[in-house]
Amino acid sequence: MPTVLRIGKFRFFFFSDEGREPCHIHVECGDGHAKFWLSPKIHLASSQGMNARELAEISQLVRQNDKKFMEAWHEFFSRKN
Repeated sequence: MPTVLRIGKFRFFFFSDEGREPCHIHVECGDGHAKFWLSPKIHLASSQGMNARELAEISQLVRQNDKKFMEAWHEFFSRKN
């Protein structure tokens, strides 16, 4: 599970076996986690154990760092193939 970024209480990562899925990022905080699709449009794919306030904060962080997440995704999975 490569960690791409840590901001405050949030850890942004992806799973190393998900290269066949569209570009996305997972986020965890305590016992909660969420998944955001990065393309073609950033949006929440799923979440569990996170409240609306946390999801709004995460959504903003994902939008601010989407290029970094996509670059990390493409770099990691291009090396695996």
